[in-house]
Amino acid sequence: MSKELFFPIIETERLSLKPLSINDSDSLFEIFSDPEVMRYWNTAPWATIQDSLDFINEANGAMQRQESLVLGVYLKSTGELAGKCMLFSYDKESKRAEIGFGLGRSCWGRGYIREAGEALIQYGFNSLGLRRIEAEIDPDNQSSAKALEKLGFSREGLLRQRWEVNGIVSDSALYGRLVSDRPVQHNQATSA
Repeated sequence: MSKELFFPIIETERLSLKPLSINDSDSLFEIFSDPEVMRYWNTAPWATIQDSLDFINEANGAMQRQESLVLGVYLKSTGELAGKCMLFSYDKESKRAEIGFGLGRSCWGRGYIREAGEALIQYGFNSLGLRRIEAEIDPDNQSSAKALEKLGFSREGLLRQRWEVNGIVSDSALYGRLVSDRPVQHNQATSA
């Protein structure tokens, strides 16, 4: 498998998904230092710009090693960084990976997760040869649950008391989508 597969540029109608660069560190920090954005994550909000720089360097290193795919989600209309999406915990032999997203609050409710998510899922199935894509979310995160269901994921289970962040214990809901699952038919009026 060539390294280029882990450094794609994926175009959708309104978005461009591509690897993050150091130039994105300020925008990325602004998004992931927001406690509302990080509310259901298994890590605390970012505290310094160094968190952003470390994330970009770690993401690009993991892509070099073909361990994960971490892409910035950019608005085509303005070039603005809206957030990030990723396929991680990549297991080549088992043909599976986990999907994750994070969007800045100003981009919520516009259908960007559905649009970026389906493009990333199709890239995983068609270019990386994945058979299964998984997601793990806090069961209280209803907006992520709805977004995953719109993307054709099925809820498969619950891991009780899976995470503890800043003294708060939370469960994890597990979702999965197989390459053999029926493709999702999207109504253009639907937003994630």
